[in-house]
Amino acid sequence: MSMDDKKRIEELRDKLNRYNHEYHVLDNPTISDVEYDKLMRELEDLEEKHPKLKTDDSPTMRVGGEVLDQFKKVEHTIPMLSLSNAFNAEELRDFDRRVRKVESDVSYVVEPKIDGLAASLIYENGHLKRAATRGNGTTGEDITHNVRTIKSVPLSLPEAVDIEVRGEIYMRKAAFLSLNEEREKNGENTFKNPRNAAAGSIRQLDSKVAARRDLDMFVYVKTEEDAEDNEPHMKTLETLKSYGFKINPEIKKVTTIDEAIKRTAYFEDNREAFPYEIDGAVIKVNERSRYSKIGYTARSPKWAIAYKFKAEEAITKIESIFFQVGRTGQVTPVAALSPVDIQGSTVSRATLHNDAYVREKDIREGDDVTIRKAGDIIPEVISVIPERRSGNEEPFKMITECPECGKPLKKDENEADTYCVNPECPARRVESLIHFSSRGAMNIEGLGERIVEHFHNEGYLSEIPDIYRLKNHREALIMRAGFGPKSIDKILKNIEASKKNSLEQLLFGLGIRYVGKKVSKVLAMHFEELFAIMEADEETLTNVDEIGEKIASSIIKYFNDAHNQKIIEDLKAFNLNMTFKGTKPKQGVFYNKTVVLTGSLSTMTRNEAKEKIEAEGGKVTGSVSKKTDFVCAGSDAGSKLEKARKLNVEVIDEETLVDMLNT
Repeated sequence: MSMDDKKRIEELRDKLNRYNHEYHVLDNPTISDVEYDKLMRELEDLEEKHPKLKTDDSPTMRVGGEVLDQFKKVEHTIPMLSLSNAFNAEELRDFDRRVRKVESDVSYVVEPKIDGLAASLIYENGHLKRAATRGNGTTGEDITHNVRTIKSVPLSLPEAVDIEVRGEIYMRKAAFLSLNEEREKNGENTFKNPRNAAAGSIRQLDSKVAARRDLDMFVYVKTEEDAEDNEPHMKTLETLKSYGFKINPEIKKVTTIDEAIKRTAYFEDNREAFPYEIDGAVIKVNERSRYSKIGYTARSPKWAIAYKFKAEEAITKIESIFFQVGRTGQVTPVAALSPVDIQGSTVSRATLHNDAYVREKDIREGDDVTIRKAGDIIPEVISVIPERRSGNEEPFKMITECPECGKPLKKDENEADTYCVNPECPARRVESLIHFSSRGAMNIEGLGERIVEHFHNEGYLSEIPDIYRLKNHREALIMRAGFGPKSIDKILKNIEASKKNSLEQLLFGLGIRYVGKKVSKVLAMHFEELFAIMEADEETLTNVDEIGEKIASSIIKYFNDAHNQKIIEDLKAFNLNMTFKGTKPKQGVFYNKTVVLTGSLSTMTRNEAKEKIEAEGGKVTGSVSKKTDFVCAGSDAGSKLEKARKLNVEVIDEETLVDMLNT
């Protein structure tokens, strides 16, 4: 290898990276497409000649070529929380009052809410190491091979820093129209809207497909475990911009909530003029050092809020009202509508919740109604237009028998919902199968809603244990279900892998009424084995934190049912794990103690310290209060240390922390 070739490769990379940044981030190209392509071809030829010189951050990586068998699951070190929503100016003012009750002197940053796909990018030593989808907030999918093809995402940074940034992957309106034109020419189904197109593109196993889709990305935050003592949010964005990230130019700092409201109105009034889809605005406190004090809920930060644009409304007709049966047996009336387009998607049905909801609004078959997509997602009937009635519309009557199995329905006095209590009901079984296989439960990839319904209709799936009998029908599935051997084998492999899941996933997957993901985790950690939960009486159950009488009664009722007992026996025979596999907190030195970490630690990272404290039964929080038991102060500790001293909270150093953990 000649030194001239090596030098030319480095020169070409520098040039192409600069030209790429000018075109896709700065929107100020200084070279023609023909010249750019010529330089790219030269670099490709040289890297093919010297494959050892090709690196993951080379501009040639943007054309794609990596093909995966499946997406790997990755855990976010810091959860990707969602934002709480506001739908009008008064709700934004309520948000402002809550913030200023804790921190009176704050400013806000207002930015357009891009209608795309949230993603996390991790850089190590200045190089893109991993990109992941948001997923469920704690676990996402590795999409690094596709994100490398997004030309506005830097593959390397000008400084050798370790950072995580988050932002929104989206498709510009022009790229969306071009893609749909191409798909229409090829006889393929077109995408409904740019968001669906972006989501479908980023989840391609072949990165060459993603590369052709012309995706883009705005970065909106630098993630850190603790925002205390850090620069303001606007300053952080300037830093990210200097690193080469694409920052939305519409982001603006304001000093009052009224200014923020004016800015959101500007976005809403001009949303059609933006080259990308927006569905709202995000308002964040600019002073990151106040975040820990303002605090968090379980799902979202209290220092930020998403303002959702007024939902687009439409008038359509209720063709009929039918009834759906869910996995718990809940029977829901649903309106079948004359199809109508709302915000790029066709709406043909809307939930009517329960009979009280329908009677309150006096909704009838044949009515013309006003509908909207609440929060741009769930279609709902706002009101009836009675003056358009012909006089033949009949008042709504709730059914008394299950539409699927014909058994009598039951409604508790203190509840609005009606239930089918027949465990043999086929509709309940299909919904329970879908739930059992879903991401939040047993996470059986490939066994989605459509596949479950198909296998059920073919007679292969009737109840949960049948999922683990599918391997006995492999050849028949390939022949009758219309799948190839590779697809069926992949599903069967994922079914086998699910047997190793921890108890909380199985418990949630069983679909016990009132037992959601959080309650499942609490029960699994406390009892450690499924059979211990099955044998527990009401007193034993209600002695567990967060388990009330209502939940306890539902658990006992479920496990006392002979049909459910048979399901558990069958699953045990298939060797499903029925024990808690996570780390259970010990009653160590930090048991029931609240600890705050501040400053830099030398023997471990703050995240490692947090894990060790929690493993000893402690709780690590981000802000100091009178309820804090210890503040561990590393080097360069800031305002948290001062606040601890003011509140007379015990302060320990890193050496003491290590000693306590080793005790």
